[in-house]
Amino acid sequence: MISSDFSGKTVLITGGSRGIGRAASLRLAGEGARVAVNYVSNDEKAASLVQEIQAAGGKAVAVKGNVALPEDTARIAEETRSAFGPIDMLVHSAGISIVEHATDVTWETWRRTMDVNLDGTFNMVYSVNKEMIEREFGRIVLISSIAALRERENQVHYSASKAAVIAMTRCLAQAWAKHNIRVNCICPGLIETEMAYTLSPETHAAIKAGTPMGRFGQAHEIASVIRFLLSDESSFMTGQTVVASGGRVMLPG
Repeated sequence: MISSDFSGKTVLITGGSRGIGRAASLRLAGEGARVAVNYVSNDEKAASLVQEIQAAGGKAVAVKGNVALPEDTARIAEETRSAFGPIDMLVHSAGISIVEHATDVTWETWRRTMDVNLDGTFNMVYSVNKEMIEREFGRIVLISSIAALRERENQVHYSASKAAVIAMTRCLAQAWAKHNIRVNCICPGLIETEMAYTLSPETHAAIKAGTPMGRFGQAHEIASVIRFLLSDESSFMTGQTVVASGGRVMLPG
């Protein structure tokens, strides 16, 4: 059954052709959303996903662009509107992870991480916020990480960028609640995606050992949380950070 929460709604998903973004694209398109799949470089993968959605009876379009560039995010949003009309929902999943010890971080790797993970979040949110405010409707889900909540000596830049996304979530949620715009954030644990394999096998084993559920998460499991936060089932939630980590991180009650 197509959910009334998504039927006829336009959802823009950044990083939408792989990992968590891909799983969210499939899930939401399967429930009636018109999905704009943003991606940065892999034309074939994005086209394949759009074809898969369309073959199942859904509506999707691929929109190429780099979220780190303000001019690209403005174009991404405009191409989405041209294809499907006003943007009702944003899932910002695009991100990068560079693994290097705190002692070895350079300005270049710091800046590259912030360009994508933090500036990219700002660029994307502020490419859709005005129309959401004018229409008095918007749903935004930002993807952070449990790296924002725990010490990471090998991911100083990544952890800092993702912690800033949590702060941004809270500030925007407070500012825009009066406009019927809800902004929430998800902190996944290690999810079995391409990004997970920037870490060594030894790190993988240590993470599994430190996870009460004893395994990696799957992208479709995070897509389910995204779906919940966008839907009316979470209608009294905004400014929240939801941790989905197999118990590896538990926020205090």
